[in-house]
Amino acid sequence: LCNDALRMGRVLTRVAPQEAEAHGLLALMELNASRTAARTDAAGDPILLMDQNRTLWDRLQIRRGLSALARASELGGWVFYALQAAIVACHARAAVPDETDWQQIAGLYAELASLVRSPIIELNRAVAVGMAEGPSAALAIVDGLVHESALKNYHLLESVRGDLLGKLGRSEEASAAFEAASRLAGNKREQELLKRRAAEADATAQMALHIRD
Repeated sequence: LCNDALRMGRVLTRVAPQEAEAHGLLALMELNASRTAARTDAAGDPILLMDQNRTLWDRLQIRRGLSALARASELGGWVFYALQAAIVACHARAAVPDETDWQQIAGLYAELASLVRSPIIELNRAVAVGMAEGPSAALAIVDGLVHESALKNYHLLESVRGDLLGKLGRSEEASAAFEAASRLAGNKREQELLKRRAAEADATAQMALHIRD
């Protein structure tokens, strides 16, 4: 399906060569597809973006994606798809996780949010803010999304909360958030990953209690 979508996207840019968003959409697909080989381990378990082996990323697809993004920019700037592609491009350009320009990513998400009001976009912006400015700033954004009806059953909301709470040393709350996320996740592999993270956070909380005692 992914390969068929890429093929159709390439056809689309030939049919509508002057449409910036056609090139933006192709850039988004190429850049996302470039990470396919690194997304799961030998057992099929998901690997988080920052833990992926970047040598497995497809450099040809990255070059194609960056070229399509540059063409979108030439034709009229970054709009909806091109903005998303620009965010993914920030990751693609970073040889190692520490080189990721999180300030730029946060800014691009802010631009995207100005075009489309979406709590999911805002949640993604919170992740970028957390990396750029720290977990406290991000948690304030995430806590403001807790009552969004669109995110009521969205497991990544609790997953992001768990990650931020863990970074703030609030391990017991982090464990509860990961447990909640695991119950909402529809994919068994994701459920198992989130349960492991909950157990790790709980172990950290218990260790802290033992030290205090």
